Amino acid sequence: MNRKLASALPPMPSGSAAPSISKPEYEAIAAFRYTIRRFVRFSEQAARQEGITPQQHQLLLAIKGFPGRDYATVSELAERLQMRQHSMVGLIDRTEAQGLVRREPGVHDRRQVFIHLTPTGEAMLERLVTQHRRELLSMRDSLVAVP
Repeated sequence: MNRKLASALPPMPSGSAAPSISKPEYEAIAAFRYTIRRFVRFSEQAARQEGITPQQHQLLLAIKGFPGRDYATVSELAERLQMRQHSMVGLIDRTEAQGLVRREPGVHDRRQVFIHLTPTGEAMLERLVTQHRRELLSMRDSLVAVP
C-alpha cells in the first residue's frame, strides 16, 4: 500500500467493529485505485507498442528485477507473476521464440533451468522501463495526494 495512503488511514481498533470510513478516505482510496488502473493501462499499451504482450513485459521485468541476480527459475517467475508453472513455461516458450529470453541449465542441478534476458530482451526492457519511469514521475502527485 502507498505509504502516504497507509499513514492517512486511522489505525484499526482492537475491538470487533470497524471504524466508519469518512468521505475523504473513500475519495482517497478511489483516486489511488484510479491512478493504479491508469498506470496499468499505460503499461499494457506500452508493451503492445513494443510488439509484446503485457505478460511478456512482466516476465522481462521479473527476470531483470529479481532480487540479488539478473535471472530466475521457472518456479520463481511463476510465483512473481502469480501464474501456474505450466502456464509460465508457455509464456517463456513464446518469449524465447521472439529472442527475448534464453534458458540455461543449472550447473549443480541439471534439472534446474535459469531464465536470462537476451541482449534484445535487455534493450526492449530498458526502453519500456524508461517510459514507465517517465509515466510514474508524471503521476507522482496523484500517487501521494491523500488527505
